[in-house]
Amino acid sequence: MLLETDEDIARLLTETKHIALVGASAKPERASNRILKFLLDQGYDVTPVNPGLVGEELHGVEVAPSLEAIERSIDMVDIFRNSNAAGVVVDEAIAVGAKSVWMQLNVINRPAVERAEEAGLDVVMDRCPKIEIPRLGLLKSDDGG
Repeated sequence: MLLETDEDIARLLTETKHIALVGASAKPERASNRILKFLLDQGYDVTPVNPGLVGEELHGVEVAPSLEAIERSIDMVDIFRNSNAAGVVVDEAIAVGAKSVWMQLNVINRPAVERAEEAGLDVVMDRCPKIEIPRLGLLKSDDGG
């Protein structure tokens, strides 16, 4: 189901414990790096995913080469890829049994949303959890991330 109401997005963010962040970057100036740190600071268990960074750690967490390589359940796949590449990530999320996919700001892929919905996943598109968490009053720290 495509989640668009504040209530549905807040529910997803509250129920989510383990996030796989696809497209994680080692570069501190990249949004994926900043969002990874923010989510960790908010108490989420986040696995960064980037085949080019295997064996490295980002913010103290070992990088996984793929969703398939993560050996435990994934509540949410947070996608930091362009709109076209997001479709492949959504298909991988479906294949590994993730519960939801979150497409970041400006990542829009309606056919991928439809595939995710058909597979029973919750979907958020064209939004950022670093914006939504404080906006919805869900911050777990006083520093704002």
